[in-house]
Amino acid sequence: MSESTVAVVVTVHGTLDMDGAPLLAARLDEALDRPEPRVVVDVAGVGFCDSIGLSTFVLGHSRARACGGWLRLAGPSEFLERLLDTVGLTRLIGVYPSVADAVADRPG
Repeated sequence: MSESTVAVVVTVHGTLDMDGAPLLAARLDEALDRPEPRVVVDVAGVGFCDSIGLSTFVLGHSRARACGGWLRLAGPSEFLERLLDTVGLTRLIGVYPSVADAVADRPG
């Protein structure tokens, strides 16, 4: 298996807002800085996410796709899954019940 086919898992805890989202963006920049990036963002520990956090997911997804890879979200709380669905991101970004499901591409 080549390095480009290995998924990188970025784990997020706490709040994704104007304070927390920049840290996620920095970690995504690192993970996406490779050929055909495959990134799973483990959001199980996210208690709150606002528009800045959502835009971080969208930008990461767009960058991954532009490089021939993907970005997936894993383990969202009921709140976060409802938010992602309400704003239409579940149609754009793969959302999975767990990291293992995201890596194996097994939708929930």
